Amino acid sequence: MNQVLIKQGEAVVENIPEPVVLKGTVLVRVDHSCISSGTEISGLRSSGVPLWKRAVQQPEKVKKVVRMIAAQGISRTRALLQVKVGTAEPTGYSAAGTVIEVGEEVTDFKPGDRVACAGAQFAHHAEIIRVPRNLVVPVPDGLNLAEASTVTLGAIAMQGVRRAQPTLGETFVVIGLGILGQLTVQFLKTSGCRVIGTDLDPGRIALARQLGLDDAIDPSGGSAIDMVHRLTDGVGADGVIITAAAKSSTILSEAFKMTRKKGRVVVVGDVGLQINRADIYEKELDFYISTSYGPGRYDRNYEEKGRDYPVGYVRWTENRNMGEYLKLLTEERVAVKPLISRVYRLDEAPEAYAYIQQNTKPMMVLLSYPKNAASVNPIYKVIIQPEVQPPKRKQVRIRVGLVGAGDFAKTMHLPNLKSLSDQFTLQAVMSQTGHNAAATARQFGAVYAATSLPVILEDPDIDAVLITTRHDTHGPMVLDALMAGKHVFVEKPLALTADELLFIKQFYQEHEEAGQSAPLLMTGFNRRFSKYGSRIKEIVHDRSNPMIINYRMNAGYLPLDHWTQTEEGGGRNRGECCHIYDLFTYLTGSRVIDTQVNHLKPATNYYSHTDNFVATFHFADGSVASVTYTSLGSKEYAKEQMDIYVDGKNIFLDDYRKLVVAGSRSKGLETKISDKGQREALERFAHAIQKGGTWPIPLWQQVQATNMALEVEGFLTGGMNSQWG
Repeated sequence: MNQVLIKQGEAVVENIPEPVVLKGTVLVRVDHSCISSGTEISGLRSSGVPLWKRAVQQPEKVKKVVRMIAAQGISRTRALLQVKVGTAEPTGYSAAGTVIEVGEEVTDFKPGDRVACAGAQFAHHAEIIRVPRNLVVPVPDGLNLAEASTVTLGAIAMQGVRRAQPTLGETFVVIGLGILGQLTVQFLKTSGCRVIGTDLDPGRIALARQLGLDDAIDPSGGSAIDMVHRLTDGVGADGVIITAAAKSSTILSEAFKMTRKKGRVVVVGDVGLQINRADIYEKELDFYISTSYGPGRYDRNYEEKGRDYPVGYVRWTENRNMGEYLKLLTEERVAVKPLISRVYRLDEAPEAYAYIQQNTKPMMVLLSYPKNAASVNPIYKVIIQPEVQPPKRKQVRIRVGLVGAGDFAKTMHLPNLKSLSDQFTLQAVMSQTGHNAAATARQFGAVYAATSLPVILEDPDIDAVLITTRHDTHGPMVLDALMAGKHVFVEKPLALTADELLFIKQFYQEHEEAGQSAPLLMTGFNRRFSKYGSRIKEIVHDRSNPMIINYRMNAGYLPLDHWTQTEEGGGRNRGECCHIYDLFTYLTGSRVIDTQVNHLKPATNYYSHTDNFVATFHFADGSVASVTYTSLGSKEYAKEQMDIYVDGKNIFLDDYRKLVVAGSRSKGLETKISDKGQREALERFAHAIQKGGTWPIPLWQQVQATNMALEVEGFLTGGMNSQWG
């Protein structure tokens, strides 16, 4: 399918794989979409600003980059910048079309339904879009899809009016008569208000008059403040809604001054927000910010997880605002057709964006989509580099399919694969979003991009899959890939539940019992492969007694609604501390026989006990290892430190940048940047596939590290007792 992308200051149309419907989402074939002349053009222009200019404009980000170079090195930082700066980004947030398919838990839509969609993350300018249920509304009979595609802009303007709480007979001033201003005028008139409007463009004032504006103020004709007072018998406006865009705070100050005592001012547009206390204090004005389409915006639980707000407590959510706007259009109480300046075909999108940037100041510009675009079979795969397709012969290099193209994959694993080009070749990139899959495939030289896991698993030209998706998908994806005969490298964790882990164990048990070979499985427990992990193993390998190991993970604070803290991430114990459980298993080479866990009892809900705990493990060889995992500390301090006491020796690891050994002739180590073994892990994975022999991480050790995490989680969430033995 085709989609509009923004790249280096230009709008381009590219062919990308179609999205796959997911639980709680609706798949829509777009009929029309609406280009925002404000938000989208701003993004278009900023994408073309050279990196050095951005650095001058945003010095705080330069400091962040300097800190990253110090911690992670130039190569990793360069990779991250290339991902952020060089990637084409999707655009668009308002569209309408016809439902193709609905996901699980969506019961009120069916294929063929006409719908309007919103959301900057979802309602892109693309032939097919996947949108969460709460950002989709039905289009009433009698309303065409072109007008319905303006739904997001209508909801934004409507929310601004709702914030102002207009009543019959009140007088409101609308500053800025662009798209949002024109709609705001009409909503206020529908609410029974007298409306005064002002704009620098006489043409916009004339258009607003046609749509019901009562009085207009020409800024060149004198003081707008004085004019408002003359038009309101010296009282001032009951309220002012600002739908203009300007860096200056002058507009805000004038809005306060033209408002009556105890009036209200609502900001919908992007204006300066420096408030002069004298402007508002004596009149005791109410000042409101209107957040986009309404309640639910920027709330992942509402927008992405489908958790609606009860209508008895939140009358007008963003979804209900969207629906009400379409009803007003259908009833012809609000007119949007006069605001549509032009309609371009999707393949003319570059011309559409060029037209908007001209000095003609158009209102709305729509994109129309091919009516015969429906295909019998969805296209979840798009060839990116046909010239590098592998020949039909035995391969020396391992052909990899990447599943999940997030920042970590693009800044760590893919650069490492590229540096190991004698061992790996990238066959495919799969991501839930087609533009990300295509851009990543193009950047790292993959043969094709895909949005469907079966495409990867059914490809005979893929030898191994590298799974870097959200944690809750790891266990099922690992099992699917193994059953498809693919070798698997999965980022930690291996699994989030005991059942997921059991199914993986059963897979290998069944193959062993049947005397069949099975694909290699490797979890990304990379710390054991670092220079530091290897050196420590050498030192303790020939020990004569058990060890005491103390590990401190100064993890830093993460908000409790961060994805790693939700069911997607499984929490920081299962999602991150599993690294340390594997390191304990690696260093001891022994099985756990007992676990003890103590956790913090926070005084407030800012911190969680699930990422502030001490876990102690007793191993069969007599060793005792404990980890202190906490989010209470400062990120300015080292993140990871470990002390080992064994056979008269002290071994101290400082953040994988320095190793100190006392009581032994063995030498320590020191590196300029943190070395946690990610590249070495991939090397060992390749060697095991190509040469055979012992697995880089024995299956029992991967299972044990995962079981350790699951048991600690049981203590943290349910107060369980140890199940070892």
